[in-house]
Amino acid sequence: MKLTDIPGISPARAQALQESGVRTPGDLVRFFPRSYLDRRTILKIRQLQGSGEQVTVMGTVTSVTESGFGRKKRLEAILQDDTGQLKAVWFKGISYFRKSINKGEYYAFFGSVKRFGRYLSMAHPEVEQLSSADTSMQDQQQRFAAIIPIYPGNQFFKNTYITSGLLRKWILSVLDRLSVPEFLPVDLLSRFGYPERRTALFHIHAPETPSHYQKALERFKFEELFLFELSVVTLKKEVFDKAPGPVMAETRPHSSRFFNEVLPFELTEGQKNALGDIKRDIRSGRQMNRLLQGDVGSGKTVVAIGSMLMAIDSGYQAVMMAPTEILAEQHYHSLSEWLQPLGVNIRLLIGNQKKSLREDIHTDIAGGMAGIVVGTHAIIQESIRFHRLGMAIIDEQHRFGVAQRALLREKGENPHILVMSATPIPRSLAMTLYSDLDLSVIRDLPPGRKEIVTRVLREPEREKLHRFLTERLEEGGQVYVVYPLIEESEAMDLKNATEGFDQIRVEFPGYRAGLLHGRMSTSEKEQVMRDFKENRIQILVSTTVIEVGVNVPNASVMVVEHAERFGLSQLHQLRGRIGRGARQSYCMLMTDVKQSREARSRLATMQETGDGFRIAEADLKLRGPGDFLGTRQSGLPEFRYADILGDQYLLEIAKNTALEMTDSDPGLEHPKHAALKKVFLPYLEEKKKFFRMS
Repeated sequence: MKLTDIPGISPARAQALQESGVRTPGDLVRFFPRSYLDRRTILKIRQLQGSGEQVTVMGTVTSVTESGFGRKKRLEAILQDDTGQLKAVWFKGISYFRKSINKGEYYAFFGSVKRFGRYLSMAHPEVEQLSSADTSMQDQQQRFAAIIPIYPGNQFFKNTYITSGLLRKWILSVLDRLSVPEFLPVDLLSRFGYPERRTALFHIHAPETPSHYQKALERFKFEELFLFELSVVTLKKEVFDKAPGPVMAETRPHSSRFFNEVLPFELTEGQKNALGDIKRDIRSGRQMNRLLQGDVGSGKTVVAIGSMLMAIDSGYQAVMMAPTEILAEQHYHSLSEWLQPLGVNIRLLIGNQKKSLREDIHTDIAGGMAGIVVGTHAIIQESIRFHRLGMAIIDEQHRFGVAQRALLREKGENPHILVMSATPIPRSLAMTLYSDLDLSVIRDLPPGRKEIVTRVLREPEREKLHRFLTERLEEGGQVYVVYPLIEESEAMDLKNATEGFDQIRVEFPGYRAGLLHGRMSTSEKEQVMRDFKENRIQILVSTTVIEVGVNVPNASVMVVEHAERFGLSQLHQLRGRIGRGARQSYCMLMTDVKQSREARSRLATMQETGDGFRIAEADLKLRGPGDFLGTRQSGLPEFRYADILGDQYLLEIAKNTALEMTDSDPGLEHPKHAALKKVFLPYLEEKKKFFRMS
């Protein structure tokens, strides 16, 4: 059957449907309503409050009149029952309703009731003429006083006069003829109280009660989440869990010395739990694939160091990869400081090194003299031969996907993989984006960290900010000033870091200012960073290259210019550069007087909370998953019905159900799973492309 075989669908309408993604009758029944109108509440006119309630009223039209001129022209009809009168008003479609509504006839009106003076009124109600014949009156009332699906509209539908009523009529006619096989097992439907597939589709398009369409929609959300989680669990068991990993049973001497002698503070519970997860993984004989999540300053690096030292203790090498060279350099310096007392040989491998140095580093790596190698993600693509790679730490930042992790397995004996997330990711998003990874979360921060005071300031308050910065500098503190752009942009009209740097030098002549941006050479950036860290520079004017990787405990103030232009998670990452020392820290968000509603919401959230997980949830709600991750090619699966933020509970249920099923029937060989297997195997092949594992 083709779309044009359905009565009422002309070639033009079929084209409009195809432009909206509806190419077959099967697509049509999967085209779900965006909302529902519940017209079942039938009231007498005397019972109406006029407070905006949506109701159906029935009665006789006693008058139909046109009044006003031009834009103020309107059609008014008075509907009367045995308790009172209601005025209906139309400002559009006047000629159509003038022909459709006749004085003395019996009608049902549905809409929102408002009171204007002594009149009750409905603007643009839905109208249906009812026969006055008593035999059909009850049937007609039931037909009109129903739950009506409202389908997504667009210009293609508007041009071809496709209405929600027509769509519903076509869909129900298709459902009467279309075969809708069920593939979810009966015991699953029974356990969750879901209707079988055909019934669920009728409940979506012609519900008798709200619970009908609510439960049916939940069933279809569960169906696609369950198939996705089943594919994840299956692939994980086939590829990852079966992959043997280096067995690392030794925890001496490096790791025990680091935690007992070098580390100057107690680990938090979150750090201890994460290290416990990692220790179990690396002793299991299977390859570890774990995501370590933690807020800014939660101590993920300490956990990474512990993991790498466990590898070294067992005779393996470790690699730590960052998304940018500047961050790789920061990790290198940080690791060198931490591990200098232990005598671990750490090598930094980045792009602009001299050939002789690179050859020396390559020799160290291949010969096993380099215990830890730090570099960018390019390490996995270079022709580097490791002596015995056993542990890879990936500072991810949404830029290191499944394909890269698969490449990494080829660099050693299936080295253990620990991915560190620089931005807290809501659990539901982590479960889908990183569904092939196990999850460890550090929720707590190290004790003694003072809460950062965050304030939103507008341009008229700049003098106040100047006085505040002077006070902090006089106390011996240091300041970051961050700009969103390097060069002038006619489109955005933003101040740039270079202009800001010149202005800062004029305003604070007694202090040395430094400039840092992405177009500087690595050696220039490194020198500026070193000068700031050693307090030879007191004010660092920068673009967002300092978003991650910089650790200057004496820096206690972060000024973000044009803060309304930054995303929530980006602002939180910037704020995380301060609050690392003993001083009280302050984050000052400078903003335009004019702001969008979203910008106001972002800045208010920054003032209200310092919890990165709460901020990530808020950011995800504001921007949606694709934009939150910064790219549409983020590897995030597309769901037709489910919302990975709003349906977190259902995602958990789907995941647990998939785990149960693969434990009890790994190959879906049981007869009750035959229909599911038939649908699942082609789906699994598609997901192998998603995971690049075909």
